[in-house]
Amino acid sequence: MTAGLVISAPASGVGKTTLTLALARAYRSRGLQVQCLKSGPDYIDPAFHAVATGRASVNIDSWAMASDAIAHLARRGADADLVLAEGSMGLFDGVAARGVSGTGATADIAEMMGWPVLLVIDPSGQAQTAAAIAAGLRDFRAGVRLAGVVLNRVASARHEALVRDAMAGAGIPVLGALPRHAEIALPKRHLGLVQAEEQAEIDGLIDEAARFVAEHVDLDAVLQLARAWSPQPAARSLNITPPGQRIALARDAAFSFVYPHMLEAWRAAGAEIVTFSPLADEGPDADADVCWLPGGYPELHAARLAASGRFLRGLRAFAETRPVHGECGGYMVLGAALTDADGARHEMAGLLGLETSYAKRRMHLGYRLAELAEPIPGYASGARLRGHEFHYSTIIAQPDTPLAVVRDATGAIVAETGSRRGHATGTFFHLIAEDR
Repeated sequence: MTAGLVISAPASGVGKTTLTLALARAYRSRGLQVQCLKSGPDYIDPAFHAVATGRASVNIDSWAMASDAIAHLARRGADADLVLAEGSMGLFDGVAARGVSGTGATADIAEMMGWPVLLVIDPSGQAQTAAAIAAGLRDFRAGVRLAGVVLNRVASARHEALVRDAMAGAGIPVLGALPRHAEIALPKRHLGLVQAEEQAEIDGLIDEAARFVAEHVDLDAVLQLARAWSPQPAARSLNITPPGQRIALARDAAFSFVYPHMLEAWRAAGAEIVTFSPLADEGPDADADVCWLPGGYPELHAARLAASGRFLRGLRAFAETRPVHGECGGYMVLGAALTDADGARHEMAGLLGLETSYAKRRMHLGYRLAELAEPIPGYASGARLRGHEFHYSTIIAQPDTPLAVVRDATGAIVAETGSRRGHATGTFFHLIAEDR
């Protein structure tokens, strides 16, 4: 019988990802099959999950996905012993306006799937107050059940005892307490965690985290608190149409932000994906019928991309007869120029007139609902697409035909409309699913 558990916290930066990876590897080392999922629009954590478990992880998102689509994705854990769903931000943090099946909060997933929540609490700078926070989260929403807490970054034995006593008084089980241990911290980057494929030591870090957590967390008790789960057949799958039959997909350190469920849906619909590396100066497959450039970190490789003549020539030649689409960083590379954080301007593909700059960082973050004014590969004009935008670039110029009317989660129109010129299209948001 499969069991399910949600890993969440009162806020970001408390240690959810590290604990999720450590628990996944620790249980895997015991011979259990562990399936991880990620609540919310995160491109990076699922790759770390896959390293920890040996199984592909996907995002589940209540703002962008219907409940039956979430159930469809969660069914990949039907043959596992344990499903660990890692939350995003704080347990109840989502947007103000409800989306398809919720606000995007981790609590939506916990209630929808019936999985209890293991809360990660960082009691730094507090003691009994940590129990008040945990009790408030436990009682905030009737349909969400708190299984217990793991304390992270505990300062001393005395500190741990104070917090444990307060938790006991509130009737909240403490499943473990982790002292400060910098060696298991995963390094940060300006958009979040370093990508799994960029970090050669990641497997060793996860092993160390698993060993450390196994010493300080009652793994048997955590497993017992996970709720038995029998996944039901989903009425439908995701609303995702492949952009073509044979898809040339840019894939390397500069182009890696693509949701795993997107690629799986493309393949499930019969599409063939052929990857190429712009950083290795490779162009798209000449036999493909569409080219797709996902987001990533092109700003960190702008000079190298600008000097990749074979890639740029191949991309331009492809776009003369077939559609090319870029998301976020891929959109920027399709544009005329990209200015990096040092103020250096780099010529890009020039298939669109977009110019962007990282010289003055400005964060663009949030869900997006786009109604297409122009078609993109896989979707006709008029289609409504749900996605998410996260970047620090500033638009210098966006002169081409607007691609869509784009709104944020409150319904307010945003300036990042995307663009179309000839066969080239681009958006700042990353597509999650079609809104039907």
